[in-house]
Amino acid sequence: MSYYDLDAILTDAEKVPCKFEIEVPELGYLDNNPSQPLKANTAVSLPLWLAELLALANRSANSQDTAPFLTLSMPATLSNEVISALKADPRAVPLRDQSHNFYALATRMLDLFEEPGMCAVLRRTFVTRAGETALHARKAGASDDHNPAGGGDFTRGLEAWERALFVRAHNGAKDSKDWMAGVKK
Repeated sequence: MSYYDLDAILTDAEKVPCKFEIEVPELGYLDNNPSQPLKANTAVSLPLWLAELLALANRSANSQDTAPFLTLSMPATLSNEVISALKADPRAVPLRDQSHNFYALATRMLDLFEEPGMCAVLRRTFVTRAGETALHARKAGASDDHNPAGGGDFTRGLEAWERALFVRAHNGAKDSKDWMAGVKK
């Protein structure tokens, strides 16, 4: 991804649940208590970029004997309930309601956690939904409607990667139709 990629910036800004294992002075404002230190075992939501940095700082080579100062958890977007619903029927879950950048967030979280089962479910989800997305895009591209937003209700439930796939498939179907019309002339 590019440094200026808006979707990457929005993914970095997603809040993830964390728990501070130690007391940290001067950070009480994270728990709405600016005059006090951040107490041990306090749960807070931090932006992904910050939580990732703090979680990786726990894993330095010299800290084998010390306890981690921050524990990172999976966000509600990737909760067991969502993963179970995706296992049952990936097409029935509106991923955009979970997160605008669902797959990007899932990819970043899977970089931090060893979850082979979740990885398999997400892969199956993407493949299943990509086929349906491409089918809807081809139908929209085959009509005289040259607007890639022509998916209507269908595109409302798509997250950022799926929307990009829809636009590319729509434009490909439209360009193929135009090319065939030029060949027939």
